[in-house]
Amino acid sequence: MAGFRSLARQVRDPRCDLALRRYSLRKCLERFAPYGHRATWDHLCSRAGFDPEDRSVDPARLVAALDELEEARAVWLAYEVEFAERRRKEKHDGLRRPGTVDDWHRMTWGGFGVAWCDDPRVHPTEPLAEVLRRLIAALEREPGSSCPVCQGARLVWRHDLDHEPSSGPVCTDCGILVPRPVLTPAALAESRRTRLLVSA
Repeated sequence: MAGFRSLARQVRDPRCDLALRRYSLRKCLERFAPYGHRATWDHLCSRAGFDPEDRSVDPARLVAALDELEEARAVWLAYEVEFAERRRKEKHDGLRRPGTVDDWHRMTWGGFGVAWCDDPRVHPTEPLAEVLRRLIAALEREPGSSCPVCQGARLVWRHDLDHEPSSGPVCTDCGILVPRPVLTPAALAESRRTRLLVSA
């Protein structure tokens, strides 16, 4: 099974058939898809300027989409290295019990669904790398009351998400499942209350 870098080389290789280059970009999303596979694909297509169903994409647009994905992956991999180093140090210092950020991080190891978007057509419009930088910054500071990506304050608790956790606060502005550790208990409670009002 090809890894991310091998697939990325195929996307860039002008000797490869165009269908293979497009397929290889889609396969990259099985290794790294911050919004989930379908939402990340929709995001990359819209940012690079081609239709998600287009089978004869301009190769330059495929490479532009790959460039954005690779930049975001580099941001996430750097965070994972720092995270692993911090956990090693904490264990060395006797802190064996992981915190809430660690619990969340375990579900997103490798970068899949880091900023999960359950609706593949509703996702942030900013570059993926910028979205991940904002999310990482939020994980490293005190919890707040708004979406760390778009600063939207309209968070609604949703159930039956196609992700783990299967329920949580979703930003109605940018569509991401907001990681619980970045929100205060009051913000989490308000999102649950909002869900009840929306359902009623």
